[in-house]
Amino acid sequence: MLNEHTYCPRLAYLEWVQGDFADSADTVEGRFHHRKVDAEGGALPGPDEMEGARFHARSLMLSAPIAGLIARIDLVEADGDLVTPIDYKRGKAPDLAEGAWEPERVQLCVQAMILEENGYRVDHGILYFVASRERIDIAIDAALRARTLELLAEMRVTAAQPTPPPPLVDSPKCPRCSLVGICLPDEVNLLRIRDGGERVVEAEEPVVEVGRVRRLVPGRDDALPLYVQSAGARVGKRGEELVVELRDGTKEHARIGNTSHVALFGNVQISTQALQELCSRGITVSYLSSGGWLYGITRGMDHKNIDLRRQQFEAAASRERCLALARRLTAVKIRNCRTMVRRNVEDAGRTTDRMRELVASAEAATSLESLLGIEGTAARLYFEAFSGMIRPPAESARMAFDFDGRNRRPPRDPINALLSFGYAILAKDVAVALISVGFDPYLGFYHQPRYGRLALALDVMEEFRPLIVDSVVLSAVNTGVVKASDFIRRGGAVSLTSTGRTAFLRAYERRMDELATHPVFGYRISYRRIIEVQIRLLARHLSGELAEYPPFATR
Repeated sequence: MLNEHTYCPRLAYLEWVQGDFADSADTVEGRFHHRKVDAEGGALPGPDEMEGARFHARSLMLSAPIAGLIARIDLVEADGDLVTPIDYKRGKAPDLAEGAWEPERVQLCVQAMILEENGYRVDHGILYFVASRERIDIAIDAALRARTLELLAEMRVTAAQPTPPPPLVDSPKCPRCSLVGICLPDEVNLLRIRDGGERVVEAEEPVVEVGRVRRLVPGRDDALPLYVQSAGARVGKRGEELVVELRDGTKEHARIGNTSHVALFGNVQISTQALQELCSRGITVSYLSSGGWLYGITRGMDHKNIDLRRQQFEAAASRERCLALARRLTAVKIRNCRTMVRRNVEDAGRTTDRMRELVASAEAATSLESLLGIEGTAARLYFEAFSGMIRPPAESARMAFDFDGRNRRPPRDPINALLSFGYAILAKDVAVALISVGFDPYLGFYHQPRYGRLALALDVMEEFRPLIVDSVVLSAVNTGVVKASDFIRRGGAVSLTSTGRTAFLRAYERRMDELATHPVFGYRISYRRIIEVQIRLLARHLSGELAEYPPFATR
């Protein structure tokens, strides 16, 4: 961690204090090159047994209680009474007078200081660069020791602060950092400048901010969710794969490394071995009813950011902060609904004008109760116009997809069945993302706590309901992806068949994978990644890094 702090104080804070970590190609490659020295081997004699000794010990864990240091040393070599710590590095040796960059030299000095506190004599260390196969001698001199102690004291002060250090500005270190998608350096810097300098008033048509925001992460995730909804299916693990065995003996395979989360619908079982592997990799398993009702989540103990949950609970206890966040979330939801109407309904000027007025009313609301009334009025106008967006390809299907306003519990027509199922899946995805960041999904700001309600997930998904679920419903119906035959009617209730659910889930995942331009940062990323970015920006706002939460409003 001292190496990380020397490289970037914010990186060390995120990893050490907040418990965040993410792999990149560099970290995976680094572990591969460390595979031999990570295997414990050899013995290190006591300091009084070093006379004439020649040996080496691999993966040696030692601590120095007086200095307050602990390290796992890749390799320790001894020649007589002198020991030498050796640290393996993935890349090539840099062309520097000092022999290596400061973080690597500081890390080696820490190892030397730990060995010395344990009674060994050290005068130099070695950095072994795997790519160039070079051993670089680093003198453990007074200057390096003093710099190491200075950085150690600085790191302890930084770790005691309630918020992480500010991000590096336009740094070449950021693009290859494995935590860049968590840190969001350019995004946070831009928003801090905006909030601290000239205030940017949110326009009806959001405008891309002026500033250099690099898209430092891929636009899409390589990993995809695994949905299992066949009754009686079993999910197991074999090597690096999840194996889904259906009742008829058919088997499907999914690589664990390419799986973002696992969603089990209805009567589906999963083995302990598969659960343990998924938990160890931070992959969430969600359990849903056949109709999409989320009733459980399994996730490993991979996130330890208790400070974020404390900040969340503190903000939720403040009616003023709840109202401020609720105003922004409600206003942007109405704005996005208005965009849907404007794009898809002809002669909707009166409706869009009224919804524009409701955006202003939401931004000026003085209580959560008044916001509920404003949102309800906007929802009524929106769903009154929604029927004008439904245009199934077959004339005979128009009656089947007739829509006369929102209803639920249970939905009484196919469109409402699709909307309810889509909102349930989106709530599941948002809840999974919230847990992965460190939030408690049950404590919201606009949606107040109620037993069993994913209040914060409902808060976050407000701005995405029309852009993701409503858009998918319209697309699935209007293109014939979902047909009238994909629904079951029992009494006054309507639900999807297994075939209909599969077709809708595929359409939903295509939408989540679709690239969209972020209205503030200007780059194009998938909707699934946009949701994660918004959640992380909410965390930055609650921690005090950002003065305001920037909601997502599409053009």
